[in-house]
Order: sequence, then C-alpha cells, then structure tokens
Amino acid sequence: MLIDTSASTPATQARSVAQKGRRHDDAPDTAQLFARLATLDNGPERDAVRDELTKAWLPMAHRIAGRFRDRGESLEDLRQVAALGLVKAIDRFDPERGAFESYAVPTVTGEIKRHFRDRMWALRVPRRVQELRNKVRVARRDLIQTPGAPEPTPADLAAHTGLTEDEVNTGLEALESYSTLSLDAELSRDDDGYSLADTLGTSDSSYDIVIDRESAKEGLRHLPERERAILYMRYFEDMTQSRIADQLGISQMHVSRLISRSCARVRAEALGQRNRRGRTTEA
Repeated sequence: MLIDTSASTPATQARSVAQKGRRHDDAPDTAQLFARLATLDNGPERDAVRDELTKAWLPMAHRIAGRFRDRGESLEDLRQVAALGLVKAIDRFDPERGAFESYAVPTVTGEIKRHFRDRMWALRVPRRVQELRNKVRVARRDLIQTPGAPEPTPADLAAHTGLTEDEVNTGLEALESYSTLSLDAELSRDDDGYSLADTLGTSDSSYDIVIDRESAKEGLRHLPERERAILYMRYFEDMTQSRIADQLGISQMHVSRLISRSCARVRAEALGQRNRRGRTTEA
C-alpha cells in the first residue's frame, strides 16, 4: 500500500516509521482475512480461511521456536508446538483489539514454555516447584553476570527473589532434577567405580518371614503346652524327632504325628486369619 507522505505531518511520519520498525519481515498483512474469518461460521469456508492464515503466519511461529533451540528439544518438535500455539492464537484473536502479531507472539511463546514445563521433565514435578526453579535460575544468572562475581549463596538468591531460603533450596534441587540418570551411569571415576544401580536397595526376603511368623503366632498360642514345646524343640533348637521322643518319653512316631498335626492346625488358623482380613477389607 502506497502512503502519500506529502500530506503527512512529521508526527504521522514518525509513527509510521516506528510501526515499520516494530513489524517483523515475517508478519504478513492479513487484516482482511481476519475480518473475513470473524464473519464466518464453522464450516469448510472458515477452515479454508483459517488454513490460509496459518500458512501466512507460520514463518513467525518458526522464528519464535528458534529462540528455544539447544534446550534439550529438537527444533522440529518446537516448531510443531509453535504451530499449535499459532492455531490457538488465530482461533482466539479479536481483530478489533489491535494487531495480530501483538497477540500471537506471547500466545505462541507461552505455548512453547508450557511444553517445556509440562513435557520436558523426566519426572512429574509440581508446578510450584517448576516456578521456584525458574525464579532461582533467572536470579542466579542475574547475580553472576558481573565478571568475577562469586557463586551466589541461597541467602543471596533469597534476597534477590524475595523467596525464603527453603524455597530457594527447593528451586536449587529442582535445577539438578530436570533430567534423570541412567541406572548404568558411573558415579565414580576410580578403577573400582560403581554405577547408580549399585546404590539401590533390593527386596529383603526376610519381610516374608516376618509376615509368616506373625500369622503363625495366634495359632501357636492355641496349641496345648506339650505341642508348643515339641515345635519349639524341633524348629528353634533344631532337635531331631528321636531326641525329642527320648526327652518326652514317647515314641518317635508319636512325635512325628504331633508335629504334623500341630503344623496343620497352625497353618489352617493362619490362612483363616488372612481370609477374614481379606473379607473385612473388601467390606
């Protein structure tokens, strides 16, 4: 569009130059398309205009995506996210509120930042912790900009951000927790170095023994004293059946029957307790 500068005042010319300076090369003139889009109902014609606007403004979305390269996400994926933000901006834009670029840039930028916040963490982290991380990261960057500046302490960061030292420490921990380590990651550079997997605990089979022992206690209490004594000698003192028989003055066969009968009774009572607990839990 040609502008008649002969009829323009100096102030008008200055505004025109300023507006041109703010406008990017990838910001097309689509005012008429947006005006048309606002008059259309959902349907093929509106979709076609929407697609035309998306194609026209896609270079701008790609330019914004390029600002976030080298942050752990591929440029192609960032461009996809930026394109999604662009479509949202087109759908929500009101032509009466001003230039589309002024609305689209923060919308697309916010979509990319949201992608990093919600998708790039290896573990799900509460939004509050993510915000603390970002505040601490920005504050640390500001404080070390001066050449020779020392590494800021948590107290320095707290004073700079207005956060408490506990909140700063939470943010500092989150700075180190953005990505996870492989279990095969070496934690020592010595010849006898060990991996992260070497520091992890394993399942302790003794817990199963504790559960079984607790389940058997009630059944043992209900046994006659002689049967309890026989089981104690057999399983805790590791005595043979023959030796138990000699000590009690009964036959070895009788000891064997008493052990079998007592174990069956304790086992049945323990299983009955588990079944009763299961029914109670379901109820």
